[in-house]
Amino acid sequence: MSLTNIARLLFKPRQRELERHQNEGETLQREVLTHLLQRAKDTEYGRNHLFGATKDYEGFAKSVPVNTYEELKGDIDRMRQGERDVLWPGRVKWYAKSSGTTNDKSKFIPVSPEGLKQIHYKGGADVVAIYLRNNPQSRMFDGRGLILGGSHAPNYNLPGSLVGDLSAILIENINPVVNLVRVPSKKTALLSDFEVKRDRIAREAMNKNVTNLSGVPSWMLSVLNRIMELSGKTHLEEVWPNIEVFFHGGVAFTPYREQYERLITSPRMHYMETYNASEGFFGIQDDPLDKSMLLMLDYDVFYEFIPVESLDSQMNPLPLWAIETGKDYAMLISTSCGLWRYMIGDTVRFTSTNPYKFVISGRTKSFINAFGEELIVDNAERGLAYACKTTGAIVSEYTAAPVFMDDRAKCRHQWVIEFAQAPADLSVFAATLDRKLQELNSDYEAKRFKDITLQPLEVIKARPHLFNDWLKQKGKLGGQHKVPRLSNERTIIDELISLNLR
Repeated sequence: MSLTNIARLLFKPRQRELERHQNEGETLQREVLTHLLQRAKDTEYGRNHLFGATKDYEGFAKSVPVNTYEELKGDIDRMRQGERDVLWPGRVKWYAKSSGTTNDKSKFIPVSPEGLKQIHYKGGADVVAIYLRNNPQSRMFDGRGLILGGSHAPNYNLPGSLVGDLSAILIENINPVVNLVRVPSKKTALLSDFEVKRDRIAREAMNKNVTNLSGVPSWMLSVLNRIMELSGKTHLEEVWPNIEVFFHGGVAFTPYREQYERLITSPRMHYMETYNASEGFFGIQDDPLDKSMLLMLDYDVFYEFIPVESLDSQMNPLPLWAIETGKDYAMLISTSCGLWRYMIGDTVRFTSTNPYKFVISGRTKSFINAFGEELIVDNAERGLAYACKTTGAIVSEYTAAPVFMDDRAKCRHQWVIEFAQAPADLSVFAATLDRKLQELNSDYEAKRFKDITLQPLEVIKARPHLFNDWLKQKGKLGGQHKVPRLSNERTIIDELISLNLR
């Protein structure tokens, strides 16, 4: 019996358990909240917020405030210094350095042993369980998985305590058995210099029987391109004849899809999106024909949602069972890593409530609303996809920001775009993107009406590797780091434009 067939048998019980997501969402989430409150009632945070006396969601919502990282930062730093029983029972030794920030300040997200097992690893196992259920012909365990990871470093020089990319924490703590079916070596996977690591990964992996890929699309593409350079082949299946799936997450796949489809032409290739972040593992694409993801409801994560339109006002969160489809919500989480009613920074839109399925629609802080246009990442991704399809272009990376007023007193949106394949006419691409954004977003359309408030958007063509050079300059090359897509102010785009001229 092949390893894949053995794995298929091992995953069958979990596949049956997942059926509860179909119509027991509220029950599952109430069970999770009860468990989290019981476990944390004797922590400092639990005592201060009456966890021991809290019997239901309504009590929880009254006694615990909504938190951003700023509100929890002091407690987290005490935990990093070695204090016990602060936000979660015991001492937490691992901290995921969040890539969600763009300046020199970083967020340090606690990763407890329970969170590692009951959130992150459970999510990874469920990805495989769902993939095997959907693909009975799979042979993924008969070869190796290429898994990209970041790096870690000592935390305040405390013995056994480390801080780094979540992916590095996962690799460091992974079951040794998994190392038998993955590449590269642990030593290579945890290298901090991405350029060195990229070459070593390519050399270690290219002669293995790789059947599956896991990682952030942008960094995985960089590794795969190095493999093509070294091998001299045209398509990836010439290097790995049994390649069958890419489990991807971290950034939207839309800008990269065409590049992957050109690189991998095998009809057996699958793509499966996951929503895994430093703060937790939240969603899995469970239907290959549906781009939305299943919200994972029986991990150590309790969810709440704030309608985007009330983010700057009363901010009354809703439990999962009160949400509506088609609306954008900022997501809050409470987890076994000690995050309580924590605003993760992402916005989601539900496509179904039975089961609960959603798409990531943007970021609470990654948008352009300088003139009342409320442009979100979902608009940008769909607009770019249409402009690429129409003009034959392929976008590698992009960012956009407002021009508040130029020397002619004109306002507009400015886009810096790095193309894998540039359009024949950049002005046609820009006009196509602009028209599509008006079609997708009524507020943007209203502000563009007769060019009164907003002028047509401007596209600046980036030189090759501009975005990588910017990340390298910030010390964020590799891992799960990425350039924010939309910004309401010009710090990032001005730095990129300046770097583009060098």
